[in-house]
Amino acid sequence: MTDPAAFATPVPTLTARQPRAIHSALTVLEAVATLGAGVSAREVSEALGLPRATTYRLLNLLVQDEYLVRTPDLSGFALGAKVAQLASAATPVRLPAAARAVLSQARDQLRGGVHVVRYGGGRLTVADADPDFPLSDDLRLVREPARYALGRLLLADLGRTDPVSLAAASDLRRLGATRQIGEIVPGLACLAVPVRDSTGELAAGVAFAGPRHRVEEPQAVLDLLRPVAERLAPLLA
Repeated sequence: MTDPAAFATPVPTLTARQPRAIHSALTVLEAVATLGAGVSAREVSEALGLPRATTYRLLNLLVQDEYLVRTPDLSGFALGAKVAQLASAATPVRLPAAARAVLSQARDQLRGGVHVVRYGGGRLTVADADPDFPLSDDLRLVREPARYALGRLLLADLGRTDPVSLAAASDLRRLGATRQIGEIVPGLACLAVPVRDSTGELAAGVAFAGPRHRVEEPQAVLDLLRPVAERLAPLLA
């Protein structure tokens, strides 16, 4: 009779040096979270007192495993999808009942996807995705915010100088909203309006997703979405 142990996956053993490497990688991850999205390898190295070569190696390993991502201009780093997954598993975001009631009414009026994210620490967290018009990829939204209107709100607020962030900042000045038109699905687009706290800080974002012509000529959507953001502000700030 064949011994089942012959087919078992071998359990890796830790060498004396591996726990130290794991600790260093976690320290680098914590540094990126503390210093905020866009922090450079040099800034992480200086903050932790680690050699540059060690810092680069750890950062690249964390990017490879999706715990970190590079910013769109490749000059810095931000928390990745796996961190977002761990965070939401530990502390799932749930909006208060009053905010959910506001969103329910907005979804009836807008006849399209209406989604809310929360911002904090230079990153975003999906707080309420429309169940009838789901996000195309909520993990990608967290991992690649520059591809989405809700992510572009954050990039514009952070004052990035890459082309996508500058275009988002321009839309925000002209329209009071950011847009993404046909870049993920050709016939669809999204538009996001900021939700600010009493000090003017970006606390959350509410977005409409639907046919691209409604975002190319956004006034009708904005007329409905702006009051939603105003009603959500005291509930989410």
